[in-house]
Amino acid sequence: MSLHKKDRIYVSGHTGMVGSAIVRMLQMKGFRNLILTDREELDLLDSNAVKQFFFACRPDIVILAAAKVGGIQANISSPVEFLLNNLTIQNNVISHSYLHGVRELLFFGSSCIYPKNCSQPMKEEHLLHGELEPTNEGYALAKISGLKLLEYYHKQYGFNSISLIPCNLYGTNDSFNPEHAHVLSSLVKKFVDAKCDKLGQVEIWGTGVAKREFMHVDDLAAAALYFMENYNHSPLINIGWGEEVSIKQLVNLIQTEVSFEGEIIWNSSKPDGMLRKCMDVSKMRNAGFKPEIVLKDGIRRTISEYENLTRML
Repeated sequence: MSLHKKDRIYVSGHTGMVGSAIVRMLQMKGFRNLILTDREELDLLDSNAVKQFFFACRPDIVILAAAKVGGIQANISSPVEFLLNNLTIQNNVISHSYLHGVRELLFFGSSCIYPKNCSQPMKEEHLLHGELEPTNEGYALAKISGLKLLEYYHKQYGFNSISLIPCNLYGTNDSFNPEHAHVLSSLVKKFVDAKCDKLGQVEIWGTGVAKREFMHVDDLAAAALYFMENYNHSPLINIGWGEEVSIKQLVNLIQTEVSFEGEIIWNSSKPDGMLRKCMDVSKMRNAGFKPEIVLKDGIRRTISEYENLTRML
């Protein structure tokens, strides 16, 4: 399946971290016929509004980057909203994409869809082979439902879609709000703020032993275009580096780059989440794609972006 410069491409969630990265990548590649709507223009929770939008705009390609996302505390405190809102958004966009003749849809899952005690590295075929991590179960269930719905639409109606499963993301346009930020951006904020406020210590949730795989969102955007250009349909493709670091190692990297000299306090009364979430990316690599932004460079970029943001406030 090839993307054409004349294609009408609808990017939902274009103001978020993933959506905005995809818009930047599309524009850099010369795509100009983009359909972008904010929440005031189109409420994706409103099925009738979504129906009217697809009838009026008739997109050729849909990139479903809109989702309710948040950190571990937000997932723990609001599982109903994470499950129900994401299910509603996905169902509305996917069903009307099919009904209104969309040529291809791109969907994003999450590494949290894999079982809590999944063998490492996590392969695509491990999906639904064990219990989920309780701290983000609502969000994971919604994403799994989206993946399966697209699988069924292809099987029953021949509807083409690509489903990418990214590892932990960070980067440009991520939220630095402690309630919503991803782990890397949240840690960058903690250390930069602590240095600016001349604090003597920084408190980190958990023990630091949990391991995570991190990828800059610009690499995910590059992967999105690559697979939409080269695949007609794929029910599941892991996207990442296939390498992991412990939260303690990540903290040390960020502390060094920020030049924070205070003490780190590990609050072991708070949850670590899944102890490991490293993905097998052999399917991605065999298809000819690999990310480019190494972790240290990505951390430096994120620190610089947050420092620039605080200067503007």
